[in-house]
Amino acid sequence: MKLTDFEYHLPGELIAQYPLKNREQARLMVVNRRTKRIAHDVFSNLCRYLPKASSLVLNDSKVVPVRLLGKREKTGGAVEVFLLNKLSDGYSYRALLRPLKRIKIDEKIIFNGGRLHAQLKDIPNRVVRFNKRNIIGYLNKIGHMPLPPYIKRPDEPLDREYYQTVFARHEGSVASPTAGLHFTKPLLSELKVKGHKTEKITLHINYATFNAVKVEDITQHHMHTEVYAVSPRVWQALRTVKEQGKKIVAVGTTSCRALETVAQSGKLKSETDIFIYPGFNFQMTDALLTNFHFPQSTLLMLVCAFGTSDLVMKAYAEAIHLKYRFYSYGDCMLII
Repeated sequence: MKLTDFEYHLPGELIAQYPLKNREQARLMVVNRRTKRIAHDVFSNLCRYLPKASSLVLNDSKVVPVRLLGKREKTGGAVEVFLLNKLSDGYSYRALLRPLKRIKIDEKIIFNGGRLHAQLKDIPNRVVRFNKRNIIGYLNKIGHMPLPPYIKRPDEPLDREYYQTVFARHEGSVASPTAGLHFTKPLLSELKVKGHKTEKITLHINYATFNAVKVEDITQHHMHTEVYAVSPRVWQALRTVKEQGKKIVAVGTTSCRALETVAQSGKLKSETDIFIYPGFNFQMTDALLTNFHFPQSTLLMLVCAFGTSDLVMKAYAEAIHLKYRFYSYGDCMLII
């Protein structure tokens, strides 16, 4: 299976740079795997297309404002620190730094007027150590939302609200589970009234989700890991759904990864490096709600695995022709 099988050309103007003011008004493409038909609507009409009495699985991970803008203590030069994952001592993080080559070991990087500072401790592993053990309070005050690199603007106050799902609860992601961004609280209530259920799981998205696949034979790609957790109650509820012949709708590739990981491993709480590409045997996912993804990405490969490559790539071509909005703040697709 070749990397080039997942290539497509996207005009730059179709990459959404801002969210819609009304989340529910995103366009919704509905792709039917059985009939091969593609329909178009708006997300507020999602209930019309869901399987009867289905269970939607939402990823309740919360995005942390992990981009810190500071200054070098001695020179005053600007430094950007993008935190990746917290290490066991509680003070240290692996991080991306700019400009890494100019910063020396143990040099202080000053944030928030000096109340918070960090020092580079390990250049090869890009480890920084802060003077505070728990900096989440500082991040929520002075951190910047980690918008993906294809959004060509600085983050703004509106991103604090719109780059977060309305059901986000557990802090830990450095990117948003974007399929969930279209839901509003009224729409979630409407789902319940119309006989659907929602269940929440957690998968913390890390920066590696943006890593490019660099091998032509995608089966040789080494997948990144992400931490997930599914409660025993939720897992039992979903098993009951399957036993009753009802359908599970994975909201986003992250929810899908977590569900299929538990189905394979039996572990409700762990790390997953599952790589889902065409030929994968889905055990828990009956329908998939997802945004439009980057060419040649592992996310697109997962969607092609679920919807079949031919149908999904046809849907992408149609979305481009009809000028759908792409990527994190863009429109979405329901594959049933």
